[in-house]
Amino acid sequence: MAEKIREFKGRAVMPGKVSGEAVVSRQGFNTLASFQKGAMSNKKIIKCGDQNNADVYGKALSGKVLCLPKTIGSTTGGMVLQTAASMGAAPLAMLFSEKIDSLAAAGVILADVWNGNRIVTVDSLGAEFLAFVQHDQKIDIFDDGRVLVHQS
Repeated sequence: MAEKIREFKGRAVMPGKVSGEAVVSRQGFNTLASFQKGAMSNKKIIKCGDQNNADVYGKALSGKVLCLPKTIGSTTGGMVLQTAASMGAAPLAMLFSEKIDSLAAAGVILADVWNGNRIVTVDSLGAEFLAFVQHDQKIDIFDDGRVLVHQS
């Protein structure tokens, strides 16, 4: 069976060209609950600690392409992303089906400016993107906000 590739186009919030494996949250992603335990124990690979998000609970987040509608939860969410980046344990990229929220935007900007650890970020990919993408699919992201999802 030939591999199929589906293209989506969003807005490059933090541009970059990367490829990685998808981790998919179909509900709002609580940054603090997801990263706190791993960050506090200084882990290099942070696994999602949010027991209220069955989509991603227990899955590795570090070095993955995190696909989500939006972030939710504490106002410390942006700082949690920056902290994970400073530890080298942040997601490789964040792909939002909706517009990025201000807390997540602050986190990816701080990670880039303070730590030089860019979390490639694209938003406004649409509900169809989030309905299509599955865990572990290969994703290619481009500077212009194009996202290719590989389906075998």
